[in-house]
Amino acid sequence: MKKNIVLFVLFILPLVAYLFFASGINSFGKLPILTKSVFDITTFKSVNDKPVLLKNKISIVGFPGNKIMARKGNFFNLYEKIYKKNEEFKDFQIVMVVPEEAKLETEKMMLDLKKLGSISGWKFVFASPNEITNFYSSLKLEATLDSDLGTENVFIIDKKLNLRGRKGKSVKGDVEYREGYNTKLVSELHNEMTDDVKVILAEYRLALKKNKNATRKI
Repeated sequence: MKKNIVLFVLFILPLVAYLFFASGINSFGKLPILTKSVFDITTFKSVNDKPVLLKNKISIVGFPGNKIMARKGNFFNLYEKIYKKNEEFKDFQIVMVVPEEAKLETEKMMLDLKKLGSISGWKFVFASPNEITNFYSSLKLEATLDSDLGTENVFIIDKKLNLRGRKGKSVKGDVEYREGYNTKLVSELHNEMTDDVKVILAEYRLALKKNKNATRKI
């Protein structure tokens, strides 16, 4: 009897665990679409004048407002918990939409971020107050920007310019709705946002894998 238990633990249990996680790749739930076809940022100016677009990218979009340095801790939290874990994914980017008058503070923030590591996938774009509010309105969010055109939250926008988040029932059966992730709360970034970013990246990896397999068959 003991011999059978040992064999089960050593051989059968690891095999079951492997099959469970392997099958999970194909059975994860997609992150719901909350808003379709949000505006792109084609007219916004970047730091180096190179175009920054949301289309065909998986973007984490934030609105730090005029007082960027006051949210320094939020930036560091986002870097460590989200950006650092996903920067190698070539279609992943973080985009901060900043009022034009905050350019000097943005430069200071970029220098501080560089102390943490590479920021090649971290973009800052500048726009007028009207452009920022119009773009934010296109997301059709329940939350609003503060008087400095900022918010603690960041948002996930997929390659087709759709806002993604949580809507419906959780695994526990609780009704939930999440349109953004509070960068001030490390626990929220570490848990909910990390999981949701994993889901959307896995979604595109799976789509890419299917496309490659279809091409090979052709």
